[in-house]
Amino acid sequence: MNNAFIKEEHKFMEGARARWKELKYVGGVVIQFLKGFRGLHFIGPCVTVFGSARFKEDHPYYELARQVSAKIGKLGFAIMTGGGPGIMEAANRGAKESGTLSVGCNIVLPHEQAHNPYLDRFVTMEYFFVRKELLRKYSFAFIVLPGGFGTLDEFFETLTLIQTGKIKRFPIVVMGVGFHKEIIAHVQRMMDEKTISPEDMDLLLFTDSVDEVVAHIRKHAEGSPSIKLNPPRKAAWALGERKLKRA
Repeated sequence: MNNAFIKEEHKFMEGARARWKELKYVGGVVIQFLKGFRGLHFIGPCVTVFGSARFKEDHPYYELARQVSAKIGKLGFAIMTGGGPGIMEAANRGAKESGTLSVGCNIVLPHEQAHNPYLDRFVTMEYFFVRKELLRKYSFAFIVLPGGFGTLDEFFETLTLIQTGKIKRFPIVVMGVGFHKEIIAHVQRMMDEKTISPEDMDLLLFTDSVDEVVAHIRKHAEGSPSIKLNPPRKAAWALGERKLKRA
């Protein structure tokens, strides 16, 4: 584990440190955000697909991610993922096969996570929270497929931000109903106990139907004035920016 950012993050979480060390950490975070902005600022309207890095090509969830991404790409959305293997690879692969832009926002882990081969462009972040903010910043909708702790973290944190009004409401689709059946039951339990409100569920869809997902996202896109639906911004050559092109 030789990555300097991982060592720095470990030290940051140890508690209070000298002020200059805390300032150094904040400076590193700013640099990470700027790196993300320069890499992702020109993708235009996109939909982000989340899911496990561990599903192989022959798994039904891999194929489901591939199919739904291809269909959404035909609506005019770029497809963004965490850039790694498994469900992420499947989604980027579906995007490439449908001729839509395929983008990844990868993460450096202690065991390393290589980017998948179906990306037109990717950036690699060192901090999870920077990565999650970038995925939210550029996404009009999320599709959550079966995954582990990381997938659930991205899913529930985004729901919390929408519920508390920290970010605007946008469609979130959960696929793999059988896999998520206990979570669906728990969400219903929270509604029954009134710890969440019915309106918190307005933009949340549980389904395994690719056509239903496409219709759901199309419906909200057609009725939304969201700035995330605007055409891609133009790259400024004077700033060393490059227009994002398909590989």
